[in-house]
Amino acid sequence: MTAQAQTKEFQAETRKVLDIVIHSLYTERDIFVRELVSNAADALEKFRHISLTEKPEFDAHVPLEISIKCNNKKHILTITDTGIGMTAEELEANLGTIAHSGSGKFLAELAESAKKDVSLIGKFGVGFYSAFMAAKTVKVQTRSWDGSQGHEWFSDGNGTYTISPCDGLHRGTKIIMELKEDAQEYAEEFTIERIIKQYSAFIPFPVKVDGKKVNTVEAIWTRSKSEIKDEEYTEFYKFIGNGYDEPMLRFHFSADTPLAINALLFVPKDNFESIGLGRMDPGVNLYCRRVLIDQHSKSIMPEWLRFLKGVVDSEDLPLNISRQSLQDNALVAKLRRVITKRFLKFLDEEARSNKEQYVSFWKTFGIFIKEGVANDFEYQEEIAKLLLFESSATEAGVMTSLEDYVSRMKEGQKEIYYISGQSRTAAENGPYAEMFRKRGIEIIYTLEPIDDFVLSHLGKFDEKELRSADRADLRLPESTEKEEQKEQKEQLADAVQTSLCKWMKEILGERVQEVKPSHRLVDSPAMIVSVGGHITATMERILSSQNHGKHNPMTMGNKKDMEINPASPLIRKVADLRVKDQDFAKELAEQIYDNAMIQAGLLVDPQQMVSRSYRIMERMAV
Repeated sequence: MTAQAQTKEFQAETRKVLDIVIHSLYTERDIFVRELVSNAADALEKFRHISLTEKPEFDAHVPLEISIKCNNKKHILTITDTGIGMTAEELEANLGTIAHSGSGKFLAELAESAKKDVSLIGKFGVGFYSAFMAAKTVKVQTRSWDGSQGHEWFSDGNGTYTISPCDGLHRGTKIIMELKEDAQEYAEEFTIERIIKQYSAFIPFPVKVDGKKVNTVEAIWTRSKSEIKDEEYTEFYKFIGNGYDEPMLRFHFSADTPLAINALLFVPKDNFESIGLGRMDPGVNLYCRRVLIDQHSKSIMPEWLRFLKGVVDSEDLPLNISRQSLQDNALVAKLRRVITKRFLKFLDEEARSNKEQYVSFWKTFGIFIKEGVANDFEYQEEIAKLLLFESSATEAGVMTSLEDYVSRMKEGQKEIYYISGQSRTAAENGPYAEMFRKRGIEIIYTLEPIDDFVLSHLGKFDEKELRSADRADLRLPESTEKEEQKEQKEQLADAVQTSLCKWMKEILGERVQEVKPSHRLVDSPAMIVSVGGHITATMERILSSQNHGKHNPMTMGNKKDMEINPASPLIRKVADLRVKDQDFAKELAEQIYDNAMIQAGLLVDPQQMVSRSYRIMERMAV
C-alpha cells in the first residue's frame, strides 16, 4: 500500500444496502456476469462517441473489445474492457456513490421491493456491486482515455474500500475477482461462455473468453431490412429459435414512436403442440440495448402468440433496479400493444398479398389465431380478419375469410351464417344447409370443434351478426312470392300441422321444448334447433364428450325445439298413421327425433334406437 492510498469506510446503512444487493436483489447468480459485461459495453460505447469528437491520441491503437480470462487454478475471473476508463475522481464517484448516498429512504425502498426507476442503475452502482455475489474480493484497475494516472480500487465488500495509484495500465477498466469457494465454477471457461451466449450474445463489441470470440451472432434486428440477406435472417433464426431449417414467415419491425422498438419475429414451420409435445413456452426474448432482460418473456406478447420466435429490443423499457424484470406496467402494456397490432397487420397483409403462403400458415397455426379470438377481446377485431373457413361458395379444401364472405352477401342479408359438421360432406348434406343451398345463400362450414366457440365469442363481424344455422331464432332473408306459394302447396294443411306438432310434443315430452313446422327444411323430415343461449348443438356435443358421455352441467339448461318438414313424405305418412295406427306412428315419431339428434351431433340412447329401428323394419317387411 503506497502513501497515496486512501482507505474509506462504508457507512452503516450502506453496508445494509450491499447486503441486499449481494443476497437479495438478484434472483440468479449468473446475472453478475451480465451486469459487468453490460457496464464494459457501456464504457466502450462512451469511448466510441468521444473518439468521434475529441480524437484522443492515448492508446488510440487499442481495439474496442471486452476480454474475459478464467483462471480455474487460482479461482480468479478477470473482465477487461478498452473503453473510456476512469480517473481517480470518476472511480470514486462511480464505484463509491453507493457509499456516499447516505439515503435512508433509498435503503428502505430497496429493502422493501427493489423496484425503482431505471435511472437508479449505475447511479447507485448496483450493477457493479453484483460482483460480490460471487467474489470475496474485487479489484478494479482503470485508466482514463485522457492518459492521466491509472488507479486501483479494492474491497472485500465488508466494510471498507481502498483507492490507490496504479502504474502500467492501458486505457479502460479491468475487474479482477477472487471467487468465493461456492462460486468457483465462474472461473471455468465453459460456464462464462454459456452465460455470455445467454445474456450478452449481441453486445456490439467483441467479447473474448480466453482469447476466443464468443458473441459471434450479430444483432441484425438493429440493421435496416434492406441491408440484410435472407441467409442472415435464416442463420439468426436458427440461433435465437433453436431451429434447424428456414422459418415459415419473418417480421422485422422498427419504430421510434410512441416507443423506441426493434423487433424481429419468426413463425417456425412446425406446430409442436399439434403433435402432442405439450404446451409451448413463449419464444420471444426481451432485450434492452441488446442485453437480455427476459428470456421467453411472458410479458411482451399475448399468450396466443406463443408460437413466435425472436427478439424485441427497446431502449424505453422500464426496468426494476436489478434489470431482471419490468416495472411500469402501463408502458409494458403499450409496448405489447404496439408489437401485437403491427404483427397482426403484417399477417393481414400476408393474407392479401400471398394467400397461398398464408393458407399454409393458417393450416399450421390457425388454432392459435382462434384461441386469440376466443380469449383476447383487446385484439379481437384485428384477429377476426385472419380467420379462414371453408364455405358453400368455395370448393372442398379452399378457404375463405369473413371479409370475403361479407363481400358476397346477398342484398337484404344482414347476418353471417355458419353450421358445424364433422366433415364438409356432413355439413353441406345435413338438414341445416338445405334452405341455404336452395336460396343460394352462402353458409360457412365450421369443421373444427373449437370453431363454434370462436364464432360465438366473436358475435359480430363488420357489424353483421354471426348466426349458427341450428338456432331456432334464425331468420333467413325473405323468400320470393313464387317460392312461398310452391312451399305452401306441398305442405300439410295448417290444422293438420298444428295437431301433428302438438301430438309429437306429447310423445317426446321434456326432451323438446316445442315441436313446430319448419320454414327451413327442404328434403329432410326434421331437425333439432337450439333455443336461446349461446350453446350450439356442436358446443353441447363437445361439452358432453368432455363429461364422458354424460350431460354436462353447462348444457342442462340448453333447450331445444324440433322442427318438422310439412312437405316431407315421411312426416305426411306419420300424420296419416297417427289416425290409423297410433302405436306405429309413435315409433316413427321417436325414430325421427333420434335421427334428428344424431344429425345434430347430439347423444341418443343407441340401444333403444337400434331396437326401435328393427321393430320398424320388421313392420315394413310385413
